[in-house]
Amino acid sequence: MAMDVVDFEVKGSEMQFVEVELDPGEAAVGEAGSLMFMDAGIAMDTVFGDGSQNQSGGFFGKLLGAGKRLITGESLFTTVYTNQGQGKQRVAFAAPYPGKIMPMDLSKLGGTLICQKDSFLCAARGVSLGIYFQQKLSVGFFGGEGFIMQKLEGNGLAFVHAGGTVLKRDLQPGQTLLIDTGCVVAFTPNVNFEIQYVGKIKTALFGGEGLFFARITGPGTVWLQSLPFSRLASRVFAAAPQRGGSREEGSVLGGIAGGGLLGGVLGGDDE
Repeated sequence: MAMDVVDFEVKGSEMQFVEVELDPGEAAVGEAGSLMFMDAGIAMDTVFGDGSQNQSGGFFGKLLGAGKRLITGESLFTTVYTNQGQGKQRVAFAAPYPGKIMPMDLSKLGGTLICQKDSFLCAARGVSLGIYFQQKLSVGFFGGEGFIMQKLEGNGLAFVHAGGTVLKRDLQPGQTLLIDTGCVVAFTPNVNFEIQYVGKIKTALFGGEGLFFARITGPGTVWLQSLPFSRLASRVFAAAPQRGGSREEGSVLGGIAGGGLLGGVLGGDDE
């Protein structure tokens, strides 16, 4: 399968974006909603499925590719950005939340990368986006975020987004890491991925770390993120006022003032 070889530049620190430079005729595939800007010579086209060139079988092949994306929680459609101009053109894709954009050269990773279902940002045309089911039932029942993952295949560039700070670990044969399931961004398919019970029920209930860990055993490479989006979202939700109103109503002073003696004094109620 032919792959487009693209140049790129990742810019920014906490809120990054990647600029992809396309030669005439080259194209990049982006996740829906990830576009930041593009030069005027680039044509944008929404396609059914993952936009790769290996969706054979006509409509049925495209339907299968779209169905794989739907299972992983993504849109049925992807957007292809093609340089139809005369010279080099640029298109940029922005990260959805604070973190890092990781360029992944699939040709140096054995042609396949397994990643969390919401971490794919964009790729050179020709990279196939599929699904990866964990083989073990324990992962399926208890893995949560780690059960259905995305599988990127090809020999081109793909860009994966991670929350917070990224840690890359190269594991030797038999070397094992225990990881919070949400902190796993991506790993090479030769590593062994399992779900392990924390062990003590009081640790699981009161320790705040959940019931299960991801157990990853080498050989292979794994990329970790320090701030999973689910963790960020839960902190934001917990800090937000739950009954509407202004931010002050969710504070300690607001809570006291709204329901007791202090509320009558601050509210000007003389009765």
